[in-house]
Amino acid sequence: MAKHNALGTAGEALAIQWLQQKKFILLHRNWRHSHYEVDIIAANGDTIHFIEVKTRQNKKFGEPEESVDKKKIANLMKAGEEFQYQYPEWKRVQYDVLSITMHQEGAEYFFIEDVYL
Repeated sequence: MAKHNALGTAGEALAIQWLQQKKFILLHRNWRHSHYEVDIIAANGDTIHFIEVKTRQNKKFGEPEESVDKKKIANLMKAGEEFQYQYPEWKRVQYDVLSITMHQEGAEYFFIEDVYL
């Protein structure tokens, strides 16, 4: 496994732990439809959250969330629309970005809620 893939997998594991501490319920991890993928689909109350997770080891190339561009958000929303088509029981929907920066002393989390184009 490439180093960046291992970092992404580790970041998603940390993201799940962090979200569960915040009372989110994990529904899916790496949910795919066609060429779209959602890192984490979770519920919090009556809202379903489609969450893009970005992890970096340092800020040499900027904050992790800065790498989530309009195209990535558009793809996240298209995947979310397909998920809602397959599972129409969700009335409240939210698209989020969870940014994780790894440090030797632990991880730093930045949760950006309700992201839209």
